Amino acid sequence: MEDTSPGPAVDLPSPTPALDTDALLDDPGIRIVVCCGSGGVGKTTTAAALGVRAAERGRKVVVLTIDPARRLAQSMGIDSLDNVPRRVPGIKGEREGEGEGEGSGELHAMMLDMKRTFDEIVEAHADAERARAILENPFYQSLSAGFAGTQEYMAMEKLGQLRARDEWDLIIVDTPPSRSALDFLDAPKRLGSFLDGKFIKLLMAPAKMGGRAGMKFLNVGMSMMTGTLGKLLGGQFLRDVQTFVAAMDTMFGGFRTRADATYKLLQAPGTAFLVVATPERDALREAAYFVERLAAEEMPLAGLVLNRVHGSDAARLSAEHALAAAENLDAVGIVDQTTGKAGLRDRADHSVAPDSPEVVATPGSAPDAAPDVTPDNSEREDTAEQKNTEDHEPTASDRVPTASVEELTAGLLRLHAERMQVVAREQRTRDRFTALHPEVAVTEVAALPGDVHDLEGLRAIGDRLATGSDPAGAA
Repeated sequence: MEDTSPGPAVDLPSPTPALDTDALLDDPGIRIVVCCGSGGVGKTTTAAALGVRAAERGRKVVVLTIDPARRLAQSMGIDSLDNVPRRVPGIKGEREGEGEGEGSGELHAMMLDMKRTFDEIVEAHADAERARAILENPFYQSLSAGFAGTQEYMAMEKLGQLRARDEWDLIIVDTPPSRSALDFLDAPKRLGSFLDGKFIKLLMAPAKMGGRAGMKFLNVGMSMMTGTLGKLLGGQFLRDVQTFVAAMDTMFGGFRTRADATYKLLQAPGTAFLVVATPERDALREAAYFVERLAAEEMPLAGLVLNRVHGSDAARLSAEHALAAAENLDAVGIVDQTTGKAGLRDRADHSVAPDSPEVVATPGSAPDAAPDVTPDNSEREDTAEQKNTEDHEPTASDRVPTASVEELTAGLLRLHAERMQVVAREQRTRDRFTALHPEVAVTEVAALPGDVHDLEGLRAIGDRLATGSDPAGAA
């Protein structure tokens, strides 16, 4: 009797979950979406496209970009972006005819001004005299304009400010274009290390002790250090630093408190991180790092946006078969490559000889049926000569070389083979990522033929974000 019992269970690879960006944007519980990824993968365009789509689906959105490029402003039809949110014109509400009221979406955009954000913090948390002393301090001016980590910290500050205003129901953040797009997660820790460092404490001690005792402490505690730093940086620099620290002393605790609060905000359920990458090995390696880092920091990951994915409508024809067909066409050589269609027409023209019966006058034929060879009719001769010149086929020496149908077909087959090789390489790269992180939802954005430079282009990106296929089903 035949054994019909089922064999051992085989573990089939589970399909990669698809990322539903529309469900993410429509969820009222999601108040912050953070786009992160390595440089050059389309974070800014993705953030802008998500903002346009969310606004046109009825939400009040602000997009905060830290990218210094002007592409975002230009694509949104705004002359320039600055540290203040600007209303983006041309947004179509989901419900037509409802104007500015409930049910219609809005989109605002802004670009982080690192120094201006720092100035606003000082002005908001210090009295007028102290704020003026800080803003005019040379060390502060250098710190606020380019100190390592300041941009990332100010991005955290601005995000906290926007969320505290509760003016928008969705904030989309384009992360800083730094070497590691998650540097802003370390900003509070780095700032705390800076403020708690021995150098800063040593500079703060004289101000806290005050009077001659303070100066005596400074002279004793810094006698060896100032000798070296004074030669390298100058005594004025040290005095500027000390003045800055004394003025900022009362604000240091506020920096740490706000940074910690924003950090917890990023861990809250109302926040969603989107990792943006392209189907290239280096970009997906960085994406894997971001996924692992977000998990370690207990940050909520929504999924992966895979930009600039290539495909083909003729994917059933493999690269190998296309190349084989091209080589076969090269080897056939059926058509005369030197004459081509012209040669065929020459043969057709010469198939009727001048002395053939068809052109010889016969008795009873009409007079005008015979060729006109009247020697004194110069006008007719000129006309006939001109006509013969116009009808003259170029010879092999003056004819422009033209490709045959077979040659053109072979070239197209080779182009298709190259395209399919790119598609296969991208598929292998995606498969490696999904094998390491099968739990990460993915959406794909097909590569566009040109750059995005207006709202229509951003809408097209938004459509692709919403309808992208998962890697398992990609062409």
